Amino acid sequence: MATGIKADAVSPAPLPLEGRVAIVTGGSRGIGRAIASHLGSLGARLVVNYASSSAQADALAAELNLSGYDPSAPPRAIAVKADVSDPDQVKRLFDEAERVFGSPAHVFVNCAGVMDPKFPSLANTTVEEWDSTFKVNARGAFLGCREAVNRLRRGGGGRIVMVTTSVVGGLFPGYSAYAASKAAVETMTKIAAKELKGTGITANCVAPGPVATELFFAGKTEEMVKRVVDACPMGRLGEGKDVAEVVGFLASDAGEWVNGQVIRVNGGFVI
Repeated sequence: MATGIKADAVSPAPLPLEGRVAIVTGGSRGIGRAIASHLGSLGARLVVNYASSSAQADALAAELNLSGYDPSAPPRAIAVKADVSDPDQVKRLFDEAERVFGSPAHVFVNCAGVMDPKFPSLANTTVEEWDSTFKVNARGAFLGCREAVNRLRRGGGGRIVMVTTSVVGGLFPGYSAYAASKAAVETMTKIAAKELKGTGITANCVAPGPVATELFFAGKTEEMVKRVVDACPMGRLGEGKDVAEVVGFLASDAGEWVNGQVIRVNGGFVI
């Protein structure tokens, strides 16, 4: 028998990062692009950083803005050029987040990085090669993390996620500069997590294994790639989404109790 009572429409649950602002360095390509796209799907408003060519960053921002974009509201994403090794340009990333979205950033993801495709041994690594690797991977990470420590929103929901590498644990020949630069970031991040006591901000590292990106394939033969795949229990290379979903978890409220950690996201890759 009809009761005459009309059930209220059920409102959809808010997205995990709805109303939060995220900055992703190196967000136009590879793993960084996958991370930026995933955080956008979780409701975050994005500052997508790129280093040189704007085409891919602009395309990603346009793609995110097409998803439920209200012309009367701030955009869902913007692309901002910045050299992460320059403190003034890193500061501008955070300035732009506040200017466009009207709020201090909640989430900072450092994904900008370089790797020498020649894989030189330590004996054959030049000072210039060492310095150029550390300039982006270590100095850039430091500048971004320092800005985030000082400027992320306090009181809960603040997240710092530094993308490093499982190579730090693997200690493979040919990766001395790359692994050392990322090891420095892991140590810095663990200390930052302790220094942020009382702010509600967490700081963690996500350390991918081999992921099918331009950075991974550069300088490798098909045989080299096959050996890497054979060394993984999952029988494949990682994909950007494999890393992005872990970053998304850490950036959300569900990841609040994970702090000062290095999470190896590598499918069980032998290290």
